[in-house]
Amino acid sequence: LLKNMKSLIIGLIAGILCTFSFIPQVVKIIKTKHTKDLSLITFSALSLGVFLWLIYGLMIKEFPVIAANAVTLILSLTIVMMKIKHG
Repeated sequence: LLKNMKSLIIGLIAGILCTFSFIPQVVKIIKTKHTKDLSLITFSALSLGVFLWLIYGLMIKEFPVIAANAVTLILSLTIVMMKIKHG
């Protein structure tokens, strides 16, 4: 049980750190509407990868994987949409 709790905590911390690292970029894009320096291909590929990680998390029923990738998918798709709109 303790081993499972440790892995859950590590997974949650990793997910929070990786997911929240997108927030400053999304906020900056929303404020400035500037996306010229961002690669549409990179963020599209990232979004697809995150979507697949989300599916994987659902398949293995692991909350940290599901939660982190659900939020990251929203943030990365926001960047993709803003890149298409303002790019």
